[in-house]
Amino acid sequence: MAISLFNTLTRRKEAFAPIEPPKVGLYTCGPTVYNFQHVGNYRTYIFEDSLKRALRFFGYEVRHVMNITDVGHLVSDADEGEDKLEIGAAREGKSAWDIAKLYTDAFLSDSRELNLLPPDVLCRATDHIPEQIGLIKRLESKGLVYRTSDGLYFDTAKFPGYARLMGAEHVKGLEEGARVAANREKKALTDFALWKFSAKDKKRQMEWESPWGTGFPGWHIECSAMAMKYLGETFDIHCGGVDHIPIHHTNEIAQAEGATGAPFVRWWMHAEFLLMNQAKMAKSAGGFVTLADVKAKGFDPLDYRYHCLTAHYRRQLDFTWDTLEAGRTSRRRLREASLELAKEPAAAAPEAFENAFRESLGDDLNMPGALAGVWDCLRSDAPAGGKRAFLEKAETVLGLGLFQEERVALPPEAEGLLAGRAKARQDKDFALSDKLRKDLESLGILVEDTKQGQKWRRK
Repeated sequence: MAISLFNTLTRRKEAFAPIEPPKVGLYTCGPTVYNFQHVGNYRTYIFEDSLKRALRFFGYEVRHVMNITDVGHLVSDADEGEDKLEIGAAREGKSAWDIAKLYTDAFLSDSRELNLLPPDVLCRATDHIPEQIGLIKRLESKGLVYRTSDGLYFDTAKFPGYARLMGAEHVKGLEEGARVAANREKKALTDFALWKFSAKDKKRQMEWESPWGTGFPGWHIECSAMAMKYLGETFDIHCGGVDHIPIHHTNEIAQAEGATGAPFVRWWMHAEFLLMNQAKMAKSAGGFVTLADVKAKGFDPLDYRYHCLTAHYRRQLDFTWDTLEAGRTSRRRLREASLELAKEPAAAAPEAFENAFRESLGDDLNMPGALAGVWDCLRSDAPAGGKRAFLEKAETVLGLGLFQEERVALPPEAEGLLAGRAKARQDKDFALSDKLRKDLESLGILVEDTKQGQKWRRK
């Protein structure tokens, strides 16, 4: 069965066909590591992980490359303001290098808790400065670069079709919303920095020598350079959030195709925003929720993953603590059913349910439909062993930890109450046992007595 994916470049769903089947080259834009990632960022990463899992489910061999932006991303995506890493360093009294390591490690830890499969290549911008300089040289040799007092810029007027990913209407919007303080040496508003010069009166923490002077790369050049290094000049799929379309991904195309003359990416795919209080969640706005906040409220990070799977990746998704609670309840029911089925001997998965699951995945990664199909199977009168086999296959795509025991850590007071209750039952002090059960319930912990001892779960 074929898989159809929506291509932002063509603005339609198309039957997916990789360049060299069954191999698939996939590049995803990773984090700028100047702060913790918020759950809005992770919605995009969960979409990308679901895509990779689905492609493998269909038999493709996916080579996944993800970047880490640890230099060059200025406060404004349009090359204005200070470097976010330098700002983070000043904010926390650490070096920019320490800030990058701190938040890279935090991102990788969060990714593990969300069951995000690691990329085959994780590449840092600061490890690929020579490749970025080399790409700028190629663009310069094609006459696509000009110099201003603060750096080297890409001349978008010399690249036909510059706006084809974002659409001409976005260019018009950029022009109408241009800030007065924009760099007046730029030939056009859409021109973007390839290399920024260090200020002569101030040494940066992150700067390198180049043929044009000491400085640092622009944000966009890293992705073009690293994607082509690890996936070739033309590859299959490039993903990110919808906010990447009008500037970052548009500029990536200009850089790569300006240098090579070949198509850069065949499928562009983008996840919609996560909304909080009817607005896009953003670190720059200050009001954002991290995975640590989610865990502090007693949720498993996989409860959030479940919530993300309830909406199609091209639709905006609301985040509230109530919607997360609904995700927790549903995932818990699904996991408990899976653990019960795991006790059954495996049998052949029901063909009708497996086909429906494949059909949903093949329809532009319709994860809500795939999830609904899992529930349909559970409610059916199919043999228990067949249900188990189907859920085991579905879990390879869903990544919800359906066959794992509870992972959320207990608060210290709950641990003490559970230990006290276990002793009370051992002493046959059932009055105390019942009291401690109620105390635990007030903390959101439900206790069940089994032949193997007491088991707990969150409400």
